[in-house]
Amino acid sequence: TQKMAELLGLRDECGEGASGAPALDSSCLADNRLNLDVYPDGCRRFLQLFEGRRGEVVQVEFLRLSSNDRLLGTTLGILPHLKHLKSLVLKGGHARDEFGSCQHGSLTSLPPDVGNLRCLTHLDLSFNSLSTLPSCILHLPSLRVLLVSHNSLVALPEDFGSLSKLTFFSAMKNQLKDLPQSIGELAVLQDLDLSENALEFLPKEVGNLHNCTELDLSGNRLSSIPDSLANLKSLRRLHLHSNLLVTVPASLASLPNLSRLDLQNNCLRAVPPEIQTSPFVRLRGNPLGEAEPSLQADESSTRELRRLFLASGEDSFTVTSEGCKVVLACGIHFYFPPGAASDPLRIYFRTLAPDSQWVKLRHHDVLLSGVLELQPHGVKFQQEVQIWMPYVSPQTLQQREVVVRTFSGQSWSDLRTKVEQKRKSKKHVAHCSVLHFSWFLVVSRLVQNECKVPTEGTMLFSSVDPNIKVTFPPGVTEETRSVKLQVLPVSAEEIEEVTADAGCRASPLLCLSQDSLVDFLRPVRIQLPLPPGVTGLNLDRSRLRLLHGDLEGRTWDDITSQVVLEFTHLYAVFEVTHFSWYWLWYTTKTYVGGIAKKVYERLRMYQVNFIALQRKKDPEQVLLQCVPKHKVDPVLKKLQDRYRGPEPSDMVEMFEGEQFFAAFERGISIDMDRPDCVDGRLSFIFYSHLKNMKEIYVTSPVDRKGQAVKGQVSFYRGAVPESVPEDASRRRKGPDSLWLATLPIKLPRLKPRWGENPGSMNGFSFPPLNLGNAETGYLTQANLLSIARRVGADWQTIGLNLGLTYQQIERIGYNNREDLDKQILDMLFSWAQQNLEDPDCVSKLITAMKDSGRQDIADEVETIIELGRQKYRESIRRVGLEQESSTEDSAIAMM
Repeated sequence: TQKMAELLGLRDECGEGASGAPALDSSCLADNRLNLDVYPDGCRRFLQLFEGRRGEVVQVEFLRLSSNDRLLGTTLGILPHLKHLKSLVLKGGHARDEFGSCQHGSLTSLPPDVGNLRCLTHLDLSFNSLSTLPSCILHLPSLRVLLVSHNSLVALPEDFGSLSKLTFFSAMKNQLKDLPQSIGELAVLQDLDLSENALEFLPKEVGNLHNCTELDLSGNRLSSIPDSLANLKSLRRLHLHSNLLVTVPASLASLPNLSRLDLQNNCLRAVPPEIQTSPFVRLRGNPLGEAEPSLQADESSTRELRRLFLASGEDSFTVTSEGCKVVLACGIHFYFPPGAASDPLRIYFRTLAPDSQWVKLRHHDVLLSGVLELQPHGVKFQQEVQIWMPYVSPQTLQQREVVVRTFSGQSWSDLRTKVEQKRKSKKHVAHCSVLHFSWFLVVSRLVQNECKVPTEGTMLFSSVDPNIKVTFPPGVTEETRSVKLQVLPVSAEEIEEVTADAGCRASPLLCLSQDSLVDFLRPVRIQLPLPPGVTGLNLDRSRLRLLHGDLEGRTWDDITSQVVLEFTHLYAVFEVTHFSWYWLWYTTKTYVGGIAKKVYERLRMYQVNFIALQRKKDPEQVLLQCVPKHKVDPVLKKLQDRYRGPEPSDMVEMFEGEQFFAAFERGISIDMDRPDCVDGRLSFIFYSHLKNMKEIYVTSPVDRKGQAVKGQVSFYRGAVPESVPEDASRRRKGPDSLWLATLPIKLPRLKPRWGENPGSMNGFSFPPLNLGNAETGYLTQANLLSIARRVGADWQTIGLNLGLTYQQIERIGYNNREDLDKQILDMLFSWAQQNLEDPDCVSKLITAMKDSGRQDIADEVETIIELGRQKYRESIRRVGLEQESSTEDSAIAMM
């Protein structure tokens, strides 16, 4: 046949003979599963396997392929032969464009014969290019789970309700404008996700979904919802946020199992009192209590921009041509003016911890915020979008300026920034405007004065010290070039601390740079103030030294004899033709360059102390922090009610952006594998104005039933920033150079609490669990038991945020009265059993922990999941994928 000819041509092209297929069987075909979406050429491998071992391939029950694969079309024709297939995944999103965004797959339809797969229960066609739902899907008699999210569907078939066994349906992020009436015939449907579409109304038949427990209609254009939703007696969670609702029926409050009703970011000016007083209702972002705008007033003057308030668990929002104002839970604000986006655009955001591997700070820069990533990258707005980013106020940093820095994909650049202070909270925010989205952070830098130098010359002054000026004579350049000037003041105390010489003085440090690699055609005249206490009247010229440093501050040369120094009563004047650092010293020392290098190095260092504290209620929870010396007392005072521990370590010195590690020793170890662990040590990056803090759980292999464990945590240096002077790096080499400090940690003797048998405790049995999937990592029975140990008295709040009803919470409390441990375990495992088949259950657990104020547990779950991803990738490499996917991985890593 033509397909087989194509297959044979492929094999000839790849240089494989009859033995080609068996060579890769062991790494592809395992039991009744074929996970080929992780291979760059998964469809080619499938075709080869089908020819070489057809008898085994047709028995496959679980198949995953990437719809970004160029041979997908050929492969689709073989699918109807897999009569035993139970799960079929044909997802896109495995490839990325130049801006790092996931590319949709090429799938636009399915062969009609796919409808003959009578065993198929699970079908995932997400991240594709479907504009209509393939008709063959409606003929799948056993289909229970259907995912078509991130496609281009504008409608569902009128007979969609014929999928009588469907329990889970997700059509998130499509272009659906309405729903067929037959949707009410899905009698066993439990989970329906229609978020981020264009729905303007719902058919009343939706109220016939009597078994539905979760309904997500957020991010649509609904102005009202039918009263029939009050018939959904099984409903636990109803998501209606980010719509255009002006009214909601009061009957929603009487749904017996409802534990969450999200009505945030709508147009509700009034809601029924039954809803407003219900504790499970979210109403933030509505104009409650506000009067309707006057009809006589001009529409353009009364129309207010829509305001969106996003909760901590949300990561996206939609911008239309009408514009909007957006407030994130972390305090970041956006303003999208009308017309900024011509078509509806979904914006994705996330905040990242800064990583010194790619956040490159310049000399004397100080990081004041985390990293904000906005997607899609590279999309150009029609008008500038305004961003307000909160930052840590640099109260101890004088004569500096705050700027927002953005990453273009190759380098960081500074944006024109306005600093503002919130009236109520007094918090500082950095305000900038952009036409493109990428990565953003806030830094404090030396004040930068700049000007354009034309052929006729000009003059540039420092706003930090007006006594410093640079004069460019006529003819200094043939083409206009840009020049920047920065000044770093240096106190006499800082000079004396390093030199141990009270008579040693130095001027402010002057840094000059330009955008041209060509030296100036004529000498440029520089005026520097004489060092403090030195005037033209008492000047001893033999003690005055002019130093020139390279842009990295690695070398300082005495150029006094190479220039003509002129003096006035207050200033020294000299001429140069190229730019760098310049520094005027007044000293009796002969080798000034070495001294200047030490002082310059000290100016970039911070004196810090380490603290290691244990939570009073749970000593296994340890807080580690690296704190600048002047902040130690306020930090300890803030923590003393909840934590106890030893005195802070002795003072050490660190550079901004320097890596260090914490290692638990002498019988204490970290309680679980973490992605920020390197060879058993916890990795940190020091930023002087950020928290540099981690709260973790520790354990011990020592039997603590009979004795306490007296261990310790030691801190060690890691990689220093690339721009650290060579001498500083050299001094840190040697057997003891990496050690910084050691602090004691004591784990008390254990009281009997958890049973010896992990499967039971006093008759309480724990069923085996695997929540999640191989790609994202599983939450197992052991993970859930570990999480249970952290919950404590918050278990009821967490249970409600997980979707358990008030009746369930009360029953759990009554059945396990006077036993907090059993209450916690019963709550967690009850929720887990109810959500075993929910592909989003792990993310919902994380969100519930955050909503309950338990960020520590949310972080732990996210760490477990990240570890699962790493192990999954490692298992892929072990079966021979590393070489084939390394190029793609490298490309993704650079995004």
